[in-house]
Amino acid sequence: MDALITAGGIPQPREPLYEYTRGAPKAMLEIVGKPMIQWVLDAVEGASTIERAVVIGLSPEERLSSTKVAAYLPNAGGMVANIRAGVAKLVELNPNVTHVLLISSDIPTITAEMIDWVVRTAMETDHEAYYNVVTRQTMEARFPGSRRSYTRLRDVEVCGGDMNMIKVSLVTQQNELWDKLVAARKNVFKQAALIGYDTLFLLLFRLVSLDGAVKRASQRLNVRGRAIVCPYAEIGMDVDKPHQLELVREDLKKRLSA
Repeated sequence: MDALITAGGIPQPREPLYEYTRGAPKAMLEIVGKPMIQWVLDAVEGASTIERAVVIGLSPEERLSSTKVAAYLPNAGGMVANIRAGVAKLVELNPNVTHVLLISSDIPTITAEMIDWVVRTAMETDHEAYYNVVTRQTMEARFPGSRRSYTRLRDVEVCGGDMNMIKVSLVTQQNELWDKLVAARKNVFKQAALIGYDTLFLLLFRLVSLDGAVKRASQRLNVRGRAIVCPYAEIGMDVDKPHQLELVREDLKKRLSA
């Protein structure tokens, strides 16, 4: 399996983490003596299921450490564009690649064991897109006070994970889908139209289960998707706000002192 590590985020002046980054990439925030992305790279380094990785949004000048990083790419201008550029680079490096693991650089508490679990669990089935979710119970038991945003469904309350998998053909062949995603990335009405207003209604009023929501969205987008309920809260513990930054700093300090 090859991995794409997205690190293109740069907090803007009105965003919560700007006072910490001041125009620098969020991925380079210091956490217990090293950049946040380095914790992610350390987990990738130890994961037996990952052969190589590409980092997009940073340059080699950042002097990060990893034997598995095969290339650094500049920011392509947004999450969707970064994924397309990163997958294209991985295909160039390995024409036989079939799936890519997408890992955000702002989940520093992940471990190699968690990466291996995600890869092996996803590869039990043949889907085009795999999306990890974490239940509120799992998240709040592991990270009380994280104040994540949750989606309330009929059968479960979940937040999204920042480690997911896609089939390469979903990016290289379905250009129409990706063009729609690019066009909708800053427009809530276009985003709603992608999954269908009927599905949005069911989500808002908690009239659909997790499996039902995935089925409806998959049909609407013409993508064979699968939601994975992940037992690891760390995969959903991304750093978006100052209190979350301090939370993961304290958590990783405890890990180092254990």
